Amino acid sequence: MPLQHIMMTDHSDDDTESGVLTKTRPKTKRPPRYKVLLLNDDYTPMEFVVMVLERFFGMTHAQAFEIMLTVHKKGVAVVGVFSHEVAETKVGQVMDFARRHQHPLQCTMEKEE
Repeated sequence: MPLQHIMMTDHSDDDTESGVLTKTRPKTKRPPRYKVLLLNDDYTPMEFVVMVLERFFGMTHAQAFEIMLTVHKKGVAVVGVFSHEVAETKVGQVMDFARRHQHPLQCTMEKEE
């Protein structure tokens, strides 16, 4: 059997089984994120707010001071965005810390859009 005959055999009709399976995966949704907000009041000292931001949100003194001024001027500021569990924990920590120091500081969370 001549070698040329074997090499020239056309298998182009056999493309139906390429051996590659394509499977579409369902898109996994990113879990919702939550904004932690600090609210202004007329009684909590600015220094205390700065300390809270440094302690519970890992901010530098300069960052904490800027956020504190935003809270003071605008009445509210986002201090971080986290998973539901982390946001809930941070709100609880801040509220507990403020109460223990007898300050009416308010910290809340809301779902990020």
